[in-house]
Amino acid sequence: MKMTDRFETFTTLISKITRSIRRLKSVKSSKFNLTGPCVYCIYYLYKHNEGLTARELCLLCDEDKAAISRTLEHLEDNGFIICNSSTKKRYNSPLLLTPKGNEVGKQFVNIIDNLLKEASTNVTIEERDALYSALTKICNNLQKICDDIGENYD
Repeated sequence: MKMTDRFETFTTLISKITRSIRRLKSVKSSKFNLTGPCVYCIYYLYKHNEGLTARELCLLCDEDKAAISRTLEHLEDNGFIICNSSTKKRYNSPLLLTPKGNEVGKQFVNIIDNLLKEASTNVTIEERDALYSALTKICNNLQKICDDIGENYD
């Protein structure tokens, strides 16, 4: 495969995968009156039942502080999470799922597991492992390139 074909194939497939994931998150989360970023926060809080800070969620969800703050406010206002601190300073205080949040988290994990099984149809474990390994290396390489160029996009 030529370099230009690789570029087109790679970028097109990544874009299509990203759009599909966004659509699935939107459809599945709308049943709970939640947004896509809410799915990530609930998912990670469910996986870390000891709680996570907003700062940790920013890193795990790959979102900025303002977006996570809005998401957490929505989740707290709607009874999905609580701040486990007397100071109510969310950014460095542990956040926990409420029983309502735990139930939704459990449902999200089941939905995600089922979607992953469906999406992996006809893909062997070896192919999947090779894909994730290659994508991880490509991601790390691209992040290093971005770090090296800094703000100079010329």
